[in-house]
Amino acid sequence: MTADVGSAAAGATTFGDRLAVAIADRGNLCVGVDPHPELLLQWDLPVSADGVRRFGEICVQAFGDRVAVVKPQVAFFEEYGAAGMAALESMIAGFRARGAVVIADAKRGDIGSTMAGYARAWLGNSPLAADAVTLSPYLGFGSLQPAIDLARENDRSVIVLARTSNPEGAPVQTARSEGCSVAQQIVDAAAELNAGRPGLVGVVVGATREHGLDLSTLNGPVLAPGLGAQGATPQDIGTIFSDVEHRWLLPSASRSVLAAGPSVAALSDAVLGLNDELRVALTR
Repeated sequence: MTADVGSAAAGATTFGDRLAVAIADRGNLCVGVDPHPELLLQWDLPVSADGVRRFGEICVQAFGDRVAVVKPQVAFFEEYGAAGMAALESMIAGFRARGAVVIADAKRGDIGSTMAGYARAWLGNSPLAADAVTLSPYLGFGSLQPAIDLARENDRSVIVLARTSNPEGAPVQTARSEGCSVAQQIVDAAAELNAGRPGLVGVVVGATREHGLDLSTLNGPVLAPGLGAQGATPQDIGTIFSDVEHRWLLPSASRSVLAAGPSVAALSDAVLGLNDELRVALTR
């Protein structure tokens, strides 16, 4: 962890404050940590719990103190059972110790006591707890309340799926009700909660197409996957998200930077290079 982030973050109490400190010091890039089997083999690692553990250790060393935000996709650890989840726990702790904000990409969504259980796992005091977790609101935005409440209590955040880049999501997310799309209703519900706590609720909006949403009043994180291998460029990010304050914008890349591994130096250079491109694009 850099001295600047460590000392500044010590006085930052809410998730929104911590995120602002990290972005100001390290830039907007969010790196998706996705150890899918093909990438493990490319890195000459075993497709096993030991492989994802070693993968995580390399990532922490390469960019744990260089990027503002990391986003491990938990599915690639879950598939190896308890040992895989232990590797995830260790990696989350390693990134957080180096000052990176960690978003657990779990896409959880359920009702009542089950949602509360998910909330405790990812936002409570468990070894898996991160700074934020991705959630699916498609059982109704109100079903997320236990997680939102715990995020508020523990100064963390939930990042809610709104307008994703996969074509299968479009029929549901763009369906209109009460004069606007379902995705816009999710953004508006998040904005209402952020009025009292900026950054409490963020949204996921894919970076690979024009999204058709008004994000100007969200006052919370916009996680924008699709940078790099999925086709979005740094210049696209500046155009597509022109109404988002830069302090909240989190363009996310995974394969395009992780392909530089397993060399720690090459992986670090790839992350820093893409972050610099974003910095230039967002200042134009």
